[in-house]
Amino acid sequence: MKDFNDVVTLEIEEGIAVVTLNSPPVNALSHAVRTGLRDAFAAANADDTAEAIVLICAGRTFIAGADISEFGSDAPKDTGASIFSVLDDSPKPVIAAIHGTALGGGLEVALSAHYRVATTSAKVGLPEVHLGLLPGGGGTQRLPRLTGAATALDLITSGRHVPAAEALALGIVDEVVSDDDLRGSAVHFARQIADKGGPLTRVRDLDEKVAADRDNPELFDQFVESHPKLFRGFIAPTEIVECIRAAVTLPFDEGMAEEQARFQTLLNSSESAAQRYYFFAERAARKIADVPADTPRIPVNTVGIIGAGTMGGGIAMNFVNAGIPVTIVEQKQEALDRGLATIRKNYERTASKGRITTAQVEERMGLITGSVSMDDLATVDMVIEAVFERMDVKKDVFTQLDRICKPGAILATNTSALNVDEIASATSRPEYVVGTHFFSPANVMKLLENVRGEKTSKEVIATVMALSRTIGKIAVLVGVCPGFVGNRILFARSRASEQLVMEGAMPWDVDRALTNFGLPMGTYQMSDLAGLDIGWVKGEPTAYPIKDALCELDRRGQKTGAGFYDYDESRKATPSPITAQIVEDERAKAGVTPREISEEEILERALLPMINEGFKILQEGMAERASDIDVVYVNGYGWPVYRGGPMFYAEQLGAEAVLEKLRGYQERLGEDFAPAALLEAVVAKGQSISTLTKADAASLTAD
Repeated sequence: MKDFNDVVTLEIEEGIAVVTLNSPPVNALSHAVRTGLRDAFAAANADDTAEAIVLICAGRTFIAGADISEFGSDAPKDTGASIFSVLDDSPKPVIAAIHGTALGGGLEVALSAHYRVATTSAKVGLPEVHLGLLPGGGGTQRLPRLTGAATALDLITSGRHVPAAEALALGIVDEVVSDDDLRGSAVHFARQIADKGGPLTRVRDLDEKVAADRDNPELFDQFVESHPKLFRGFIAPTEIVECIRAAVTLPFDEGMAEEQARFQTLLNSSESAAQRYYFFAERAARKIADVPADTPRIPVNTVGIIGAGTMGGGIAMNFVNAGIPVTIVEQKQEALDRGLATIRKNYERTASKGRITTAQVEERMGLITGSVSMDDLATVDMVIEAVFERMDVKKDVFTQLDRICKPGAILATNTSALNVDEIASATSRPEYVVGTHFFSPANVMKLLENVRGEKTSKEVIATVMALSRTIGKIAVLVGVCPGFVGNRILFARSRASEQLVMEGAMPWDVDRALTNFGLPMGTYQMSDLAGLDIGWVKGEPTAYPIKDALCELDRRGQKTGAGFYDYDESRKATPSPITAQIVEDERAKAGVTPREISEEEILERALLPMINEGFKILQEGMAERASDIDVVYVNGYGWPVYRGGPMFYAEQLGAEAVLEKLRGYQERLGEDFAPAALLEAVVAKGQSISTLTKADAASLTAD
């Protein structure tokens, strides 16, 4: 066996050179890996006893992709041929032996080989689009030559992972073998190829599939027209389409030049910078500074849910989807039956779309036990309450849980804004109380704000963070404050939106500015969806007189067919003249002469308070890091990932520019725009925003 720079080895087996890559944890295509592979292939081709070459990876996966940390960094630059050309130009047959995942650059390496063998459990894909990029190692040129342009368009613009069986059917891999002996199977396959002899099959030279596509040039424009959401705000999908068009219409080398040029354009774009930043931000959110990875976790094998309404039912589905049995408790049998029927209906709808089988529907429903007695929660490992959002109701529930639940059971509240510490005070075990703020619909939305109370134990925190991943959630740990991270920032935007409307903008003007920015909904569209009567009691004025007036008219949002907007039977919204009149009346009562407000001003005044509130949250230690705030906003509130999140967006605007604009609005409009002390400190000390942690925030504002 011969070693190459600690990550690549070469040995000869039955006349086959076996090049093994071992670079934990996922064999990413780092500079060291690329260098080692080049040297190993040179040695294999120079060895007269080797008739073919197998590339295989140690560990749990094939090459999982490029080393993203090298993008835009000072990592050593490659010299000589690319690793893709090394495989492609090999005079001896090259067989890529795939297990685990071959993604991005990993699949591009495999496509540069002459043949591909994959285990039954393997998956392949080109997911660069999720980083605002396109495959830059020939993926857009080689894949269409194997699958045809239509399939390549689908796979590369979606970035989806393709199971081995489908990859075989599509022509991406040549053989699927047992998971038990990939090496032996790959060597046997290579031996057959070597014995067969004849000219090498290079993917770059295949023309049958793309030749057929040349007769259907309109397929590219048709693809774009039929996938409008895919292209809204994102530039990478458009560049991918043009690269695949080049694969069909240009010789391979010219297509590669086109791919490289467009890859560089994307790599230098703000959209890709935001998406690459978010990629690392989501992973960083799993790490808690004072809760080490080896912190003991509490086994959670059974879960209780209090409340079988929309939220409780959705929460229950997350757990049973992961195979964890659930007991749902309601006060009355009728409400329980209704809730269980809704869960079944949701599963049956999913089955009707082919996403699960009818057997799986029954299997999941079989994991749910309904009850009208909280005593049935005595033996569960964790309870999540999803009852009415009122402190007295929550505290009463937790008093009962404290009496009923076994010692060591985790007691969680799904509150979206209430004080978790006050809820915990109703128990004799506050160290086991934690917030688990699911977002609606809970069985669909990815975000989970886990709320650390003052006395919540590290074991409980470690458990709920790990459990979040088990049930398919992206979790962020937040502190106790009104609205936590997500809703607290949203409240700041709502106040700004109300002020804008009182000055002269209409609700739909505010919404249009925000949706043009890339948000899925504006302030008032979101209010109509959630219900205008949240927190409203008839005859009792709130801080939002326009909303109060609408509620008094029974215009309470989409559920009543009217709110800020009017809705038809398909819930299509149109600006309401009734709302417009109410707005004008409220302005008159306040003595306001309305003025024209530009979309630019609307956007600034809506977004700057959100950014400023993010600084306050970090300053108070309510989030672990600035990037956690962005993870909350991308996953829970639809902030466009190509803008990174409010804190990353602030970085792109420039901290000094944000501070200057806030000070200008503060002088003109008052203390709602008063800059956070942390923002002022960041500007004064030239600190990066997106890398800020709460420890940094404490240090910067300590003076």
